[in-house]
Amino acid sequence: MSALLDVQHLTVTFDATRGTRVVDDVSFTMAAGETLGLVGESGSGKSVTAFSILRLLQPPGQIVGGPILFEGRDLLTLSERDMRAVRGARISLIFQEPMTALNPVMRVGDQIAEALTAHDMASRSEARNRAVELLEAVRIPDPSRRVRDYPHQLSGGMRQRVMIAIALACRPPLVIADEPTTALDVTIQAQMLELMRDLQTEFGLALLLITHDFGVVAEMADRVAVMRAGRIVETGPVRQILREPSHDYTRQLLAAVPGMRATASNRAR
Repeated sequence: MSALLDVQHLTVTFDATRGTRVVDDVSFTMAAGETLGLVGESGSGKSVTAFSILRLLQPPGQIVGGPILFEGRDLLTLSERDMRAVRGARISLIFQEPMTALNPVMRVGDQIAEALTAHDMASRSEARNRAVELLEAVRIPDPSRRVRDYPHQLSGGMRQRVMIAIALACRPPLVIADEPTTALDVTIQAQMLELMRDLQTEFGLALLLITHDFGVVAEMADRVAVMRAGRIVETGPVRQILREPSHDYTRQLLAAVPGMRATASNRAR
């Protein structure tokens, strides 16, 4: 079976004259329905990798190595018009900070509906009804009323749920979640991870989970790729990496998570 996503030798530079590589020869694959955790400290190149997949790099960022194959097509060869058809409909992105990603002067229901109408997947009235259904799916209480709220009227956890609803609106086969729980307190983080797990099963989507927290990876992922200074230094099934990490950097990341030794031993059984 061919991979849903196949990233081959991805290389990104922000200064072509000096040849400085922010992402350096990164390769990984994802199967349909799989969760891959891309883990590393801030500045390791995780988010740049995500934005490269969606071709959302801002200048002077430049992709100088590929290809990035998604559903058998090389995303790096598509026109911008064709990429707009991919973004949201086939690959969605959940941003780290929803307050900056959501439009502050637009009702959340309209923002969810826009994700559908932009890809001609529903009429306006159908999209409004679907927005209520999606808010219910992400467990926002009283969704028929909340659909008329503005982002500032919602808590941080609810705003993140709205972001997830937007990401799922077109039922894409792949969702990229960029540090989706970082801005949330510990209790809300746990609720959000449980929600994402349940929705992944319900919608049958693959999830590329980008995080600095190995605890989140242990909780959510099937496989993990450990990224350091722009390169993937170790990859494998989560249980294997938790039980027998082969790279010193991976061991350092694991040691930084309270209780990870106990979690690792339990998962390894």
